[in-house]
Amino acid sequence: MPSWGRETGSQYSTLTLAKESVAGGALPVNLPNILTLSRIFLVPLLVAVLLRSDAVELDAGLVVLTREVIALSIFLAAALTDLLDGYIARRRRQVTAVGKLLDPIADKLLVSAALISLVELGRVEAWMVVLIVSREFAVSALRNVALDQGITISASDFGKAKMVAQVTAVSLLLLAPRSPVIEQAGYIVLWLAILVTLWSMVDYFMAFWHRPGIGLETEPESDDAGVIHKNVPETGNQP
Repeated sequence: MPSWGRETGSQYSTLTLAKESVAGGALPVNLPNILTLSRIFLVPLLVAVLLRSDAVELDAGLVVLTREVIALSIFLAAALTDLLDGYIARRRRQVTAVGKLLDPIADKLLVSAALISLVELGRVEAWMVVLIVSREFAVSALRNVALDQGITISASDFGKAKMVAQVTAVSLLLLAPRSPVIEQAGYIVLWLAILVTLWSMVDYFMAFWHRPGIGLETEPESDDAGVIHKNVPETGNQP
């Protein structure tokens, strides 16, 4: 379950800060934010490659890249930016309110678009995707409620495991036409992804409902742990 702590940062919520930054024309341009935006821009390209009515192939000489391979390459490239943007932001101390806002949105767009495309191709049952997408809406709604109370909800360990399971399942299912073994492995991982996805939602809601009182202050265990922060007036810079 996510740990709790007070965050020495802005007195405003992440959403408020993001709105003010964009409204004031001060959208931070740094490498982590560029990587996050690139993940968003790759989503329509992925969908276009997957759902084209005619076959998409790229002759690279010795190897002919099929639609599935091209789509997988785009998807994995986008997923890689999810690993890099957070790591670079923390290492370079370039964590911004806009980045915190856009990063989970980019993740949800990427996975949801890929899964919905797989439903259209007949490789995934629609009810499975509905469960996953519904979870994303539910957690997003919870984050908005928390922001209204000045609380920032960071990704928990279950949330990170959910993303890994979803990316693995989508990757295998993209290659499903190439091998029955890959297809079966994809369905097994997808079931695992659904279980982790739903449990991570329960974890977030339980943590929010059982959060400590306003006067209780504890330090987070580590920067990588899932944390729900209560925003307090600024006392210094944060990584």
